[in-house]
Amino acid sequence: MIPVCRSISEWRELRSKRFNGHSLGFVPTMGGLHEGHSSLVRRSLAENDFTAVSIFLNRTQFNNASDYETYPANFEQDLALLEELGADAVFAPDYELMYPDSYRYKVSESLDSLSLEGAQRPGHFDGVLTVVLKLLNLSGAQRAYFGEKDYQQLRLVKGMVDAFFLPIEIVACETARAEDGLALSSRNRRLTEVARRKAAAFPKILCAASCPEDAIADLRGAGFDVEYVVDEEGRRFGAVGLEGVRLIDNWPLSVLQQTKGSLS
Repeated sequence: MIPVCRSISEWRELRSKRFNGHSLGFVPTMGGLHEGHSSLVRRSLAENDFTAVSIFLNRTQFNNASDYETYPANFEQDLALLEELGADAVFAPDYELMYPDSYRYKVSESLDSLSLEGAQRPGHFDGVLTVVLKLLNLSGAQRAYFGEKDYQQLRLVKGMVDAFFLPIEIVACETARAEDGLALSSRNRRLTEVARRKAAAFPKILCAASCPEDAIADLRGAGFDVEYVVDEEGRRFGAVGLEGVRLIDNWPLSVLQQTKGSLS
């Protein structure tokens, strides 16, 4: 049975007794685990002596209360999946443990966090960076694994680690996708069967359009509520709504022509 630590003292005891002197990989999650998370865990298992996973639904990064309340997480299912994958430990704190200060102290970034997701979701990245800093400090890991689907988040976490001299490597992992190209996300489970089929057009249009303006027009024509499509720093970023479910994606501009064929 995979050990589950609910307190910081339990986690520190396990870490010192079992992982001390060994390489430790760490995968922070909010639960609702899917194949994308599994791919992060598998990579960590391949690159480290031990792998730990955190499960913590961090409400400080939700600017929409209903999005937090409907987040599709199931702890027992998540635990069974991690057991099957062979993860070595789970850290599963509650809100009071992670925020004994009631979120009075927080991490804010003043430039890269203001666009894209930051512009659409005020306060989102304060919550993300604050909890990630806490989790990385507690983990004691040498490496932490993040997916490129949340590319802006990945970029900000890397910047925070550098700014605060944290002794941990942030490992970027390629976005995991379904066979039809849709980026895997816990929120995909909230789509109806009809909407899920329709959602497959999102990455196709994002890749096929010659410019962001064309992508926006084509996405709207396909029935999506478009929040943004932007080309910046060598990538195309997009965020859309479908049946009240928010979907995000991004692609390197250098591979857009290649992915057109593979997603058609």
